Order: sequence, then C-alpha cells, then structure tokens
Amino acid sequence: MGQTRVTSNGEDPRVTELRTAVSRLRRELAGHPAEFPDRGIAEDELAALDAMALSGVPEIPRLRRSLLLIAGAIGSVSALASALRDVRVAVDLFGEPPRG
Repeated sequence: MGQTRVTSNGEDPRVTELRTAVSRLRRELAGHPAEFPDRGIAEDELAALDAMALSGVPEIPRLRRSLLLIAGAIGSVSALASALRDVRVAVDLFGEPPRG
C-alpha cells in the first residue's frame, strides 16, 4: 500500500496519462476557431498542469484547482468536451486531496 507504479522509463503512469490528456486538450484548444472570453485562462491552466506533470510530483489540490478553472473556462465549448473529460479522468487518477 502507498506504492506507486512506474513505467519502463521510470515515470508514474498517472503522470504519463495526465501529460497525454493535457497535450490533447491543448492541441484541440489551439485548433478551435472560436474565441471565447476565458480562453486565456484555460491555456494558462493547461500550461500549469503540463508543468506539474513534467515535475513528476503534481500537488493534488493544485491539479484539482486547475481542472476546475479549465472546466469553467471551456465547459460550454462542446467540441472540447471529450478532451476535457480525459483531463478530468487523468486528474482523478491521483485521488482525493488529503483532508486537513
């Protein structure tokens, strides 16, 4: 219990999943033609999620905060719903933040 699996390259598979999901959503957001008021927020938070994943040890409360901000910023853009869902699933792999 409390052990974390690692891939053959030594990376936590949850981090790999997060990086893949964030990369997909960033690509789809970049290719989405419509501008919307909170697009910059979504792009900034996706960059933050990517940086946390690259560090290898994301902070669960910060992951969840970024996810909420991204969902709030692009939640009404149905074309991005599938990629957003994948990011949510990847964040959920890290579990709940510790209760304080």
